[in-house]
Amino acid sequence: MPFLTPASGFVRMRSARHASALLFALLLACGLSACKGDGEGEAQAKSKDGKADAIPVEVERAVRRPIAASYAGTAALEARAESQVVAKTSGVALQVLVEEGQRVEAGQALVRLDPDRARLALAQAEAQLHKLENSYQRSQQLVSQQMISVDDVDKIKYDLENIRAQHRMAVLELSYTTVTAPISGVIAKRDIKPGNFVQINSPIFRIVDDSRLEATLNVPERELATMKAGQPVHLQVDALPGRSFKGVVDRVSPVVDAGSGTFRVVSAFAGDDVLQPGMFGRLRIDYDQRSDALVVPRVALLEDGDEPAVFVVRDGKVQRTGLKLGYDDDGWIEVREGLRQGDAVVVAGKAALREGSAVQVLDRDGPRAAVATPAAKPAAKVAR
Repeated sequence: MPFLTPASGFVRMRSARHASALLFALLLACGLSACKGDGEGEAQAKSKDGKADAIPVEVERAVRRPIAASYAGTAALEARAESQVVAKTSGVALQVLVEEGQRVEAGQALVRLDPDRARLALAQAEAQLHKLENSYQRSQQLVSQQMISVDDVDKIKYDLENIRAQHRMAVLELSYTTVTAPISGVIAKRDIKPGNFVQINSPIFRIVDDSRLEATLNVPERELATMKAGQPVHLQVDALPGRSFKGVVDRVSPVVDAGSGTFRVVSAFAGDDVLQPGMFGRLRIDYDQRSDALVVPRVALLEDGDEPAVFVVRDGKVQRTGLKLGYDDDGWIEVREGLRQGDAVVVAGKAALREGSAVQVLDRDGPRAAVATPAAKPAAKVAR
Protein backbone atom coordinates (compact mmCIF):
# COMPACT_ATOMS: atom_id res chain seq x y z
CA MET A 1 0.00 0.00 0.00
CA PRO A 2 1.52 3.40 -1.01
CA PHE A 3 2.15 5.89 1.68
CA LEU A 4 -0.10 9.01 1.58
CA THR A 5 0.86 12.26 3.10
CA PRO A 6 -1.81 14.58 4.61
CA ALA A 7 -1.27 17.07 1.78
CA SER A 8 -1.85 14.53 -1.00
CA GLY A 9 -5.07 13.23 0.72
CA PHE A 10 -6.50 16.74 0.96
CA VAL A 11 -5.85 17.31 -2.78
CA ARG A 12 -7.65 14.14 -3.75
CA MET A 13 -10.69 14.91 -1.57
CA ARG A 14 -10.95 18.40 -3.08
CA SER A 15 -10.85 16.96 -6.64
CA ALA A 16 -13.66 14.53 -5.78
CA ARG A 17 -15.81 17.36 -4.47
CA HIS A 18 -15.28 19.35 -7.65
CA ALA A 19 -16.29 16.37 -9.77
CA SER A 20 -19.50 15.81 -7.77
CA ALA A 21 -20.46 19.50 -8.00
CA LEU A 22 -19.88 19.48 -11.73
CA LEU A 23 -22.03 16.36 -12.18
CA PHE A 24 -24.87 17.89 -10.13
CA ALA A 25 -24.75 21.10 -12.16
CA LEU A 26 -24.93 19.17 -15.42
CA LEU A 27 -27.90 17.12 -14.24
CA LEU A 28 -29.72 20.24 -12.99
CA ALA A 29 -29.15 22.10 -16.25
CA CYS A 30 -30.40 19.11 -18.24
CA GLY A 31 -33.53 18.83 -16.11
CA LEU A 32 -34.36 22.52 -16.40
CA SER A 33 -33.86 22.36 -20.12
CA ALA A 34 -36.16 19.37 -20.44
CA CYS A 35 -38.84 20.98 -18.28
CA LYS A 36 -38.63 24.20 -20.25
CA GLY A 37 -38.96 22.26 -23.46
CA ASP A 38 -42.11 20.47 -22.23
CA GLY A 39 -43.73 23.73 -21.05
CA GLU A 40 -43.05 25.41 -24.34
CA GLY A 41 -44.55 22.40 -26.12
CA GLU A 42 -47.73 22.52 -24.06
CA ALA A 43 -48.08 26.28 -24.48
CA GLN A 44 -47.47 25.86 -28.19
CA ALA A 45 -50.10 23.09 -28.36
CA LYS A 46 -52.55 25.22 -26.41
CA SER A 47 -52.05 28.14 -28.73
CA LYS A 48 -52.58 25.90 -31.76
CA ASP A 49 -55.95 24.66 -30.40
CA GLY A 50 -58.07 27.76 -29.79
CA LYS A 51 -60.97 25.68 -28.36
CA ALA A 52 -59.05 25.02 -25.19
CA ASP A 53 -59.85 28.54 -23.97
CA ALA A 54 -63.58 28.49 -24.95
CA ILE A 55 -66.20 27.99 -22.23
CA PRO A 56 -69.03 25.58 -23.16
CA VAL A 57 -72.49 27.18 -22.99
CA GLU A 58 -76.05 26.63 -24.22
CA VAL A 59 -77.96 29.39 -25.97
CA GLU A 60 -81.48 30.28 -27.07
CA ARG A 61 -82.54 32.80 -29.69
CA ALA A 62 -84.70 35.82 -29.01
CA VAL A 63 -87.98 35.03 -30.79
CA ARG A 64 -91.40 36.55 -31.27
CA ARG A 65 -94.44 34.85 -29.77
CA PRO A 66 -97.67 35.73 -27.93
CA ILE A 67 -97.27 36.60 -24.26
CA ALA A 68 -99.82 37.52 -21.61
CA ALA A 69 -99.82 39.60 -18.46
CA SER A 70 -101.47 37.64 -15.68
CA TYR A 71 -102.19 37.36 -11.98
CA ALA A 72 -101.75 33.95 -10.30
CA GLY A 73 -103.15 32.60 -7.06
CA THR A 74 -104.51 29.48 -5.35
CA ALA A 75 -108.05 28.65 -4.30
CA ALA A 76 -110.40 25.73 -3.65
CA LEU A 77 -113.24 24.95 -6.03
CA GLU A 78 -116.76 25.45 -4.72
CA ALA A 79 -120.16 24.55 -6.12
CA ARG A 80 -122.14 27.53 -7.33
CA ALA A 81 -125.30 26.16 -5.63
CA GLU A 82 -125.63 23.87 -2.63
CA SER A 83 -128.69 22.97 -0.57
CA GLN A 84 -129.22 21.37 2.81
CA VAL A 85 -132.56 19.56 2.53
CA VAL A 86 -134.59 19.56 5.78
CA ALA A 87 -137.90 18.00 6.73
CA LYS A 88 -140.75 20.54 6.91
CA THR A 89 -142.95 18.21 8.94
CA SER A 90 -142.53 15.30 11.33
CA GLY A 91 -143.20 11.67 10.53
CA VAL A 92 -141.79 8.23 9.91
CA ALA A 93 -139.81 7.77 6.69
CA LEU A 94 -141.67 5.14 4.69
CA GLN A 95 -139.51 5.36 1.55
CA VAL A 96 -136.06 6.77 0.77
CA LEU A 97 -136.03 7.19 -3.00
CA VAL A 98 -132.43 8.33 -3.71
CA GLU A 99 -128.88 7.41 -2.70
CA GLU A 100 -125.56 9.25 -2.40
CA GLY A 101 -123.97 10.04 -5.75
CA GLN A 102 -127.29 9.99 -7.58
CA ARG A 103 -128.17 12.98 -9.75
CA VAL A 104 -131.57 14.53 -9.09
CA GLU A 105 -133.65 17.28 -10.68
CA ALA A 106 -135.40 20.13 -8.92
CA GLY A 107 -138.80 18.96 -7.67
CA GLN A 108 -137.90 15.27 -7.71
CA ALA A 109 -139.22 13.23 -4.75
CA LEU A 110 -136.52 12.20 -2.27
CA VAL A 111 -138.38 10.79 0.77
CA ARG A 112 -141.99 9.85 1.53
CA LEU A 113 -143.11 10.33 5.13
CA ASP A 114 -146.16 8.81 6.83
CA PRO A 115 -149.10 10.98 5.57
CA ASP A 116 -151.96 9.61 7.76
CA ARG A 117 -152.08 12.46 10.30
CA ALA A 118 -151.86 15.11 7.58
CA ARG A 119 -154.68 13.45 5.63
CA LEU A 120 -156.96 13.41 8.66
CA ALA A 121 -156.28 17.09 9.32
CA LEU A 122 -157.10 17.86 5.69
CA ALA A 123 -160.35 15.88 5.83
CA GLN A 124 -161.41 17.77 8.96
CA ALA A 125 -160.66 21.12 7.32
CA GLU A 126 -162.63 20.12 4.20
CA ALA A 127 -165.69 19.20 6.28
CA GLN A 128 -165.69 22.52 8.08
CA LEU A 129 -165.17 24.32 4.78
CA HIS A 130 -168.20 22.68 3.16
CA LYS A 131 -170.33 23.46 6.21
CA LEU A 132 -169.45 27.16 6.20
CA GLU A 133 -169.85 27.45 2.43
CA ASN A 134 -173.43 26.14 2.72
CA SER A 135 -174.13 28.46 5.63
CA TYR A 136 -172.87 31.45 3.69
CA GLN A 137 -175.05 30.58 0.68
CA ARG A 138 -178.19 30.34 2.88
CA SER A 139 -177.32 33.61 4.61
CA GLN A 140 -177.18 35.33 1.23
CA GLN A 141 -180.76 34.24 0.55
CA LEU A 142 -181.98 35.18 4.01
CA VAL A 143 -180.45 38.64 3.97
CA SER A 144 -182.22 39.39 0.71
CA GLN A 145 -185.47 38.48 2.51
CA GLN A 146 -184.38 40.58 5.50
CA MET A 147 -184.62 37.56 7.79
CA ILE A 148 -181.05 38.02 9.15
CA SER A 149 -178.91 41.08 9.62
CA VAL A 150 -175.99 42.12 7.48
CA ASP A 151 -173.68 41.73 10.49
CA ASP A 152 -174.56 38.05 10.77
CA VAL A 153 -173.77 37.57 7.11
CA ASP A 154 -170.40 39.28 7.51
CA LYS A 155 -169.57 37.05 10.48
CA ILE A 156 -170.28 33.91 8.44
CA LYS A 157 -168.20 35.35 5.60
CA TYR A 158 -165.15 35.93 7.84
CA ASP A 159 -165.48 32.44 9.36
CA LEU A 160 -165.53 31.02 5.83
CA GLU A 161 -162.34 32.85 4.86
CA ASN A 162 -160.65 31.56 8.03
CA ILE A 163 -161.57 27.95 7.34
CA ARG A 164 -160.42 28.29 3.75
CA ALA A 165 -156.97 29.34 5.05
CA GLN A 166 -156.95 26.35 7.41
CA HIS A 167 -157.82 24.09 4.50
CA ARG A 168 -154.93 25.44 2.45
CA MET A 169 -152.63 24.88 5.45
CA ALA A 170 -153.80 21.26 5.70
CA VAL A 171 -153.10 20.75 1.99
CA LEU A 172 -149.63 22.22 2.44
CA GLU A 173 -148.89 20.00 5.45
CA LEU A 174 -149.88 16.95 3.44
CA SER A 175 -147.52 17.99 0.61
CA TYR A 176 -144.64 18.18 3.12
CA THR A 177 -144.88 14.42 3.65
CA THR A 178 -143.16 14.06 0.26
CA VAL A 179 -139.74 15.70 0.52
CA THR A 180 -138.57 17.03 -2.86
CA ALA A 181 -135.25 18.38 -4.18
CA PRO A 182 -135.08 22.19 -4.07
CA ILE A 183 -132.30 22.31 -6.73
CA SER A 184 -130.83 20.05 -9.38
CA GLY A 185 -127.56 18.38 -8.56
CA VAL A 186 -125.90 15.37 -6.96
CA ILE A 187 -126.77 13.83 -3.61
CA ALA A 188 -123.61 14.49 -1.63
CA LYS A 189 -124.86 13.21 1.74
CA ARG A 190 -127.81 11.19 3.05
CA ASP A 191 -128.72 11.33 6.75
CA ILE A 192 -131.89 9.22 6.74
CA LYS A 193 -132.89 5.57 6.46
CA PRO A 194 -136.28 3.95 5.89
CA GLY A 195 -138.15 3.61 9.19
CA ASN A 196 -136.43 6.58 10.87
CA PHE A 197 -138.64 9.10 12.64
CA VAL A 198 -137.91 12.49 11.15
CA GLN A 199 -138.22 15.63 13.24
CA ILE A 200 -139.33 18.86 11.66
CA ASN A 201 -136.41 21.00 10.37
CA SER A 202 -133.93 18.12 10.73
CA PRO A 203 -131.38 17.82 7.84
CA ILE A 204 -131.80 14.70 5.76
CA PHE A 205 -129.91 15.35 2.49
CA ARG A 206 -127.21 17.62 1.06
CA ILE A 207 -127.43 18.38 -2.66
CA VAL A 208 -124.53 19.93 -4.60
CA ASP A 209 -124.99 21.47 -8.02
CA ASP A 210 -121.70 20.63 -9.74
CA SER A 211 -122.76 21.83 -13.19
CA ARG A 212 -120.84 25.04 -12.54
CA LEU A 213 -117.92 25.49 -10.18
CA GLU A 214 -116.38 28.66 -8.76
CA ALA A 215 -113.03 29.67 -7.31
CA THR A 216 -112.56 32.84 -5.29
CA LEU A 217 -109.29 34.76 -5.18
CA ASN A 218 -108.50 37.57 -2.75
CA VAL A 219 -106.51 39.89 -5.01
CA PRO A 220 -104.36 42.82 -3.75
CA GLU A 221 -105.94 46.23 -4.26
CA ARG A 222 -103.20 47.32 -6.70
CA GLU A 223 -104.77 44.94 -9.26
CA LEU A 224 -108.26 46.44 -8.97
CA ALA A 225 -108.00 48.35 -12.26
CA THR A 226 -106.81 45.29 -14.20
CA MET A 227 -109.46 42.73 -13.20
CA LYS A 228 -112.60 42.65 -15.35
CA ALA A 229 -115.46 40.20 -15.79
CA GLY A 230 -115.02 37.95 -18.81
CA GLN A 231 -111.21 37.70 -18.67
CA PRO A 232 -109.81 34.19 -19.40
CA VAL A 233 -108.71 32.03 -16.49
CA HIS A 234 -106.47 28.95 -16.58
CA LEU A 235 -106.79 26.36 -13.82
CA GLN A 236 -104.56 23.47 -12.77
CA VAL A 237 -105.55 21.19 -9.90
CA ASP A 238 -103.26 19.05 -7.78
CA ALA A 239 -105.56 16.03 -8.13
CA LEU A 240 -105.22 16.05 -11.94
CA PRO A 241 -101.55 16.75 -12.75
CA GLY A 242 -100.70 17.68 -16.30
CA ARG A 243 -104.20 18.89 -17.17
CA SER A 244 -105.38 22.46 -17.61
CA PHE A 245 -108.93 23.80 -17.51
CA LYS A 246 -110.30 27.06 -18.91
CA GLY A 247 -112.76 29.41 -17.29
CA VAL A 248 -113.68 33.09 -17.10
CA VAL A 249 -113.85 35.78 -14.47
CA ASP A 250 -117.51 35.77 -13.48
CA ARG A 251 -117.63 38.78 -11.18
CA VAL A 252 -115.30 41.24 -9.47
CA SER A 253 -116.10 42.89 -6.16
CA PRO A 254 -115.72 46.68 -6.39
CA VAL A 255 -115.08 46.96 -2.65
CA VAL A 256 -111.62 46.56 -1.07
CA ASP A 257 -111.52 44.96 2.36
CA ALA A 258 -109.95 47.47 4.74
CA GLY A 259 -108.46 44.78 6.97
CA SER A 260 -106.66 42.70 4.32
CA GLY A 261 -106.31 45.25 1.51
CA THR A 262 -107.78 42.78 -0.99
CA PHE A 263 -110.90 42.40 -3.11
CA ARG A 264 -112.74 39.29 -4.27
CA VAL A 265 -112.48 37.93 -7.81
CA VAL A 266 -114.75 34.96 -8.57
CA SER A 267 -113.91 32.71 -11.54
CA ALA A 268 -116.38 30.25 -13.04
CA PHE A 269 -115.68 26.85 -14.60
CA ALA A 270 -118.03 24.45 -16.34
CA GLY A 271 -118.62 21.20 -14.48
CA ASP A 272 -117.66 18.22 -16.68
CA ASP A 273 -117.66 15.35 -14.16
CA VAL A 274 -113.86 15.78 -13.87
CA LEU A 275 -113.56 18.85 -11.68
CA GLN A 276 -115.20 18.38 -8.31
CA PRO A 277 -116.05 20.76 -5.46
CA GLY A 278 -113.30 20.89 -2.85
CA MET A 279 -110.39 20.37 -5.27
CA PHE A 280 -107.45 22.71 -4.64
CA GLY A 281 -106.06 24.46 -7.69
CA ARG A 282 -103.74 27.15 -9.05
CA LEU A 283 -105.36 29.88 -11.11
CA ARG A 284 -103.94 32.33 -13.62
CA ILE A 285 -106.01 35.27 -14.81
CA ASP A 286 -104.81 36.80 -18.08
CA TYR A 287 -105.70 40.49 -18.06
CA ASP A 288 -103.64 41.62 -21.09
CA GLN A 289 -101.99 39.94 -24.07
CA ARG A 290 -99.51 40.86 -26.80
CA SER A 291 -99.60 38.69 -29.91
CA ASP A 292 -96.12 39.53 -31.28
CA ALA A 293 -93.72 40.14 -28.40
CA LEU A 294 -89.94 39.66 -28.45
CA VAL A 295 -89.15 37.14 -25.73
CA VAL A 296 -86.28 35.12 -24.26
CA PRO A 297 -86.33 32.31 -21.69
CA ARG A 298 -86.48 33.58 -18.11
CA VAL A 299 -83.44 31.41 -17.23
CA ALA A 300 -81.27 33.62 -19.45
CA LEU A 301 -81.51 36.55 -17.03
CA LEU A 302 -78.43 37.28 -14.91
CA GLU A 303 -78.92 37.56 -11.17
CA ASP A 304 -75.78 39.48 -10.22
CA GLY A 305 -77.15 43.02 -10.29
CA ASP A 306 -80.20 45.21 -9.94
CA GLU A 307 -80.47 45.88 -13.68
CA PRO A 308 -81.84 42.96 -15.74
CA ALA A 309 -79.24 41.73 -18.23
CA VAL A 310 -78.21 38.74 -20.33
CA PHE A 311 -75.05 37.45 -22.01
CA VAL A 312 -75.35 37.75 -25.80
CA VAL A 313 -73.03 35.66 -28.00
CA ARG A 314 -71.46 37.63 -30.85
CA ASP A 315 -68.39 36.59 -32.89
CA GLY A 316 -67.64 33.71 -30.51
CA LYS A 317 -67.58 35.92 -27.40
CA VAL A 318 -70.18 37.03 -24.87
CA GLN A 319 -71.32 40.57 -24.31
CA ARG A 320 -73.28 41.61 -21.24
CA THR A 321 -76.39 43.48 -22.41
CA GLY A 322 -78.84 45.36 -20.19
CA LEU A 323 -82.57 44.93 -20.89
CA LYS A 324 -85.86 46.67 -20.36
CA LEU A 325 -88.38 43.96 -19.56
CA GLY A 326 -92.13 43.62 -20.05
CA TYR A 327 -94.51 40.78 -19.25
CA ASP A 328 -93.45 37.53 -17.59
CA ASP A 329 -95.41 34.47 -18.69
CA ASP A 330 -94.89 30.72 -18.40
CA GLY A 331 -91.09 30.67 -18.47
CA TRP A 332 -90.73 33.48 -21.02
CA ILE A 333 -89.84 37.11 -20.37
CA GLU A 334 -90.69 39.94 -22.73
CA VAL A 335 -87.82 42.19 -23.87
CA ARG A 336 -88.92 45.74 -24.59
CA GLU A 337 -85.42 47.13 -25.23
CA GLY A 338 -81.88 45.71 -25.52
CA LEU A 339 -82.21 42.79 -27.96
CA ARG A 340 -83.21 42.08 -31.53
CA GLN A 341 -84.92 39.03 -32.96
CA GLY A 342 -82.42 36.21 -33.49
CA ASP A 343 -79.89 37.33 -30.85
CA ALA A 344 -78.34 34.30 -29.10
CA VAL A 345 -78.52 34.57 -25.31
CA VAL A 346 -76.77 32.20 -22.90
CA VAL A 347 -79.15 30.02 -20.87
CA ALA A 348 -76.66 27.53 -19.36
CA GLY A 349 -73.06 28.05 -18.27
CA LYS A 350 -73.51 31.70 -17.23
CA ALA A 351 -71.69 31.35 -13.91
CA ALA A 352 -68.26 30.92 -15.53
CA LEU A 353 -68.61 33.83 -17.95
CA ARG A 354 -67.23 37.35 -17.84
CA GLU A 355 -67.48 40.21 -20.31
CA GLY A 356 -65.68 39.16 -23.49
CA SER A 357 -65.28 35.47 -22.58
CA ALA A 358 -64.84 33.13 -25.55
CA VAL A 359 -67.53 30.46 -25.67
CA GLN A 360 -68.28 27.17 -27.35
CA VAL A 361 -71.99 26.57 -28.00
CA LEU A 362 -73.31 23.11 -27.16
CA ASP A 363 -76.37 21.41 -28.60
CA ARG A 364 -77.97 18.01 -28.25
CA ASP A 365 -75.52 16.44 -30.67
CA GLY A 366 -72.48 17.64 -28.71
CA PRO A 367 -70.08 20.58 -28.95
CA ARG A 368 -69.72 22.59 -32.10
CA ALA A 369 -67.99 25.74 -33.21
CA ALA A 370 -68.49 28.91 -31.24
CA VAL A 371 -71.35 31.09 -32.42
CA ALA A 372 -70.06 33.84 -34.65
CA THR A 373 -73.04 36.09 -35.07
CA PRO A 374 -72.43 39.52 -36.54
CA ALA A 375 -74.64 42.14 -34.96
CA ALA A 376 -76.34 42.93 -38.29
CA LYS A 377 -77.00 39.26 -39.35
CA PRO A 378 -78.64 37.09 -36.69
CA ALA A 379 -78.07 33.37 -37.25
CA ALA A 380 -80.72 30.65 -37.17
CA LYS A 381 -81.96 29.32 -33.83
CA VAL A 382 -79.68 26.81 -32.16
CA ALA A 383 -81.36 23.46 -31.74
CA ARG A 384 -81.66 22.24 -28.20
